[in-house]
Amino acid sequence: MQSLSIISVNIWQVLISFANLALLTWIVKKFLFKPVKKVLDTRRETIDSAYARAGEAEAEAEEYRRNYAAAMAAVNQTTDQMIAEAARNAERRSAEIESAARDRAREIRQQAEADALLEKKKAEADIRREIADVSTQLTEKLLEREIKPEDHRELIDSFLQEL
Repeated sequence: MQSLSIISVNIWQVLISFANLALLTWIVKKFLFKPVKKVLDTRRETIDSAYARAGEAEAEAEEYRRNYAAAMAAVNQTTDQMIAEAARNAERRSAEIESAARDRAREIRQQAEADALLEKKKAEADIRREIADVSTQLTEKLLEREIKPEDHRELIDSFLQEL
């Protein structure tokens, strides 16, 4: 029966082991779990606040992006309006310039026609005066002498040469 004594259970040893286990558990809980839990809680709070700040920054960036997009749309609309207005002004100015050019061309043409008519009248008056002068000279020559057919031809020839 000797083998049974080796296997036997000593109740005092079991109780001391449980007491030792309870004491170690209390020491570990008191000096290790609480500080580690405190560090973990602090770390969790730091991470949570970092996530919150990142979320706020992301929301702010999204708001800036929306504002930028709205501002760019307004700028594009304003630019389109300015371009359209400039095109209308250019067309209107072009029409004004074209109209002024037509009016000026019409005035120049009318002035040229009036000048040409005046020059024609002056030329006609000069020709009439010249014809009158020549007629007067011819009459004077005719009156100075009697005309024969040969004299008549010479007189006409000289008259034509003078013209």
